[in-house]
Amino acid sequence: MVDPAFAEASDEQAAPNQPLQQSHLLNLARSQQLSNRPTVCKVLQQMPRSPLHSLLRAALTIALAHPTLTAEEERVDFNDHIRPLLADRCFVCHGFDSNAREADLRLDTPEGALEKREDGDPVIIPGKPKASPAWQRIIATDPDEVMPPPDFIRQLSKEDKELIKRWIEQGAEYEPHWTFVPVAKPEVENDDHPVDQLVTKRLQKENLTLSKEADKHTLARRLSFDLRGLPPTPEELESFLNDSSPEAWDKLVDLYLADPAFGERMAWPWLEAARYADTNGFQGDKERTMWPWRDWVIEAFNKNLPYDDFTVWQIAGDLIPNPTVEQQLATGFLRNHAINGEGGSIPEENRVNYVMDMAETVGTVWMGLTFNCCRCHDHKYDPLTQKEYYGLTAFFNQTPVTGAGGDPQTAPNLAVPTSSQKSQEQSLAKAYNDLKKQRPSTEDQLAWEQTHLAANPPLPEDQKLLAILQKERSKRSKEENNTVRAAFLSQNPKLAALQKQADEASKKLSTLRKSIPKVMIMADRKELRKTHVLAIGSYESPGDEVPAFTPAFLPPLKSDEHPNRLDLANWLVDRKHPLTSRVVVNRLWQDLFGIGLVKSTEDFGVQSEIPAHPELLDWLAADFMDHDWDYKRLVRNIVTSNTYRQSSKISSIALERDPHNRLLARGPRYRLSSWMIRDQALAVSDRLIAQQGGQPVKPWQPEGLWAEVTFGEGKKRYVPDTGEKLRRRSLYTFWRRISAPPMFFDSAKREVCEVGNSITNSPLHALSTLNDPLYVEASRALTARAVAESSADPAEALTRAFLIVQARPPSPDELTILLSNYDTAKALFTEAPQDAEAFLAIGESPRHPDLAPITHAALTSICLSILNTDEALTKE
Repeated sequence: MVDPAFAEASDEQAAPNQPLQQSHLLNLARSQQLSNRPTVCKVLQQMPRSPLHSLLRAALTIALAHPTLTAEEERVDFNDHIRPLLADRCFVCHGFDSNAREADLRLDTPEGALEKREDGDPVIIPGKPKASPAWQRIIATDPDEVMPPPDFIRQLSKEDKELIKRWIEQGAEYEPHWTFVPVAKPEVENDDHPVDQLVTKRLQKENLTLSKEADKHTLARRLSFDLRGLPPTPEELESFLNDSSPEAWDKLVDLYLADPAFGERMAWPWLEAARYADTNGFQGDKERTMWPWRDWVIEAFNKNLPYDDFTVWQIAGDLIPNPTVEQQLATGFLRNHAINGEGGSIPEENRVNYVMDMAETVGTVWMGLTFNCCRCHDHKYDPLTQKEYYGLTAFFNQTPVTGAGGDPQTAPNLAVPTSSQKSQEQSLAKAYNDLKKQRPSTEDQLAWEQTHLAANPPLPEDQKLLAILQKERSKRSKEENNTVRAAFLSQNPKLAALQKQADEASKKLSTLRKSIPKVMIMADRKELRKTHVLAIGSYESPGDEVPAFTPAFLPPLKSDEHPNRLDLANWLVDRKHPLTSRVVVNRLWQDLFGIGLVKSTEDFGVQSEIPAHPELLDWLAADFMDHDWDYKRLVRNIVTSNTYRQSSKISSIALERDPHNRLLARGPRYRLSSWMIRDQALAVSDRLIAQQGGQPVKPWQPEGLWAEVTFGEGKKRYVPDTGEKLRRRSLYTFWRRISAPPMFFDSAKREVCEVGNSITNSPLHALSTLNDPLYVEASRALTARAVAESSADPAEALTRAFLIVQARPPSPDELTILLSNYDTAKALFTEAPQDAEAFLAIGESPRHPDLAPITHAALTSICLSILNTDEALTKE
């Protein structure tokens, strides 16, 4: 534990006239006598500055941060201390996987470890480590006896062994893994914010407190990025700064929750989890039209569709009685998998892989379990059997998809017209039907044929037609019928004109309908397809037949004899299910704080870490379910807490004590995602197109990227869009699965489900944020905006630009640096005016007509540097 008093004392100026009690200080550090904290701090404060002073400070920091356990803390907890050791070192050979189990010994269950074995006593005897065979093997010196074996990469340290010994001495008590226990809501007081109560309760154990609240500029920017993925506008910022009422923060939260950009912000991580892309993947990589499903996700978040409905619709919307178009469309989630259309691929192998992908994606997204380990064998760590894995795949094994071909609109699919297409379709259909009513009827043509046959003698040019007319109608070929029809219409120009118009309307209608996007959705076959356990996951090696069923360690599934996806979906959102609510709350926390309450968002199994705040996770999960899975309420619960509003400033000692902010004694600070950085550039330059939804767009990217990965001499080429399409939000960028957009350097690849958070700060990012035409053009437009909203005076223009980007005005020192850099840039452009013209010509938008080229170029270069400051690229 780090005492705040120590942190403060360590930074005080030394009192040189007071003696240094070095021996006393060192003894305190060695013995970790924490009852003497004030003495330690006082003595340290009296020390003159010296190399020894730094050394002792470091020693004391370690001593105070790792105290001797108190009597109350001496109890060794199985979940906190022992399970992680056993899982990491022992479960590979003595865990759940029966096929890999050595000596028929299980250490993952109390039955396996504590019950008598056929050859004698249990391997662990509670209270008696010396009599326990397992302990004796742990401390053995004989390489043939010691466990783990000497060649095992993960060995037990001296401290690890001591923990295991004490645990055995204390009774070797096993506990169920905490994430597999139903969610219980911890009690909190009514007067304080529940999140703050639970965080503060945990911090008190570490002798820590919440940090002070961040300033309003920082809070507004933090909230805007977290809830919209965009910076606050100057008008929003000014309104918030001028609102001194106690409700000011709540009003800003409500404003951003109601903004349509909220759905776009929340959709991005969901698209990554759903492996959404605009192409099939593999070498063929044909383009698909799944984007109406993407738009449904955005709208679902904006409408605040309850998360249980959000879940059920995406897994089984088609199986709901009388499903709506929206509910069927939602099932596109499962069909977002890659499709293999390569020549020589085996349809059944493809189909089985698609089914496995669906099952594993659902397992990761809603349960946080690594089901893919079970394709070939029982799970090494979690209580998941291979048979249970294939029981889960059985829910998804009923689709009529065969795995053949690479059609990116493989049935079952759903035509989802845009509002414009729907209007056009109705108009064209009406016009076509009206024309059909005016066309001559079959009876009219029959009468004409009889009249023509009766003509005597027939005209010479009618000889060929006469031969056809003399045939029975049922025996005429298609070409002969067309010949007769053409002759009939030629006799009546008015009828011929009507027919031509009808044919044109029909063609337009057909063309329009072909252009309507078709979204691949879910449907089940009428005949039940059998599911088998596949040896080593191979479609060629079917074993025992298995029904659709769920893992035994989780609550039972309520269903009839043949449960389907709807039963599975309802099971996932059952109040008794221990994983679903915890998993989604944890991912939201990751989105807001940069790291989940459980770090491994994709793995809630026995190898996951024990969170620093398990009660907080459970309270949020339980409250989420208790309030009808209200997602916006969950978001609001978190961001209205003092925990969320903390400053991210930290002392060096506190940073050493909790470098990753797992204890939550400060606010989050981390690099914005690449897509937010791009959207910020568009927003601050006032060039962002706010249109929501629609077909994906293709912004600028370096030439040749697609050609390098395209089969067939680069036939598939990237052609950037123009105009407004270049300025759509990053969410709408065309995503080619085998060549992802290069500007999104920290995003999931969309090939398989990914729910982790990739936060990077590589200097190489600057190659994009300094050179990409989008950022250069945005800087030029930001200059024009700043001048329009202030003046052409460099100091005023740069102050305004700085405020727009960073949600605060620059300090006097910062403004001095900006102006100095401006003078340097202006001098360089004055010497080479052609460089200024070339710099201003990048992109499509025109430059400011009232600014001299050199002035505009110099201001633009400084605005580009503002966009590339650490503060601009970071969520504070």
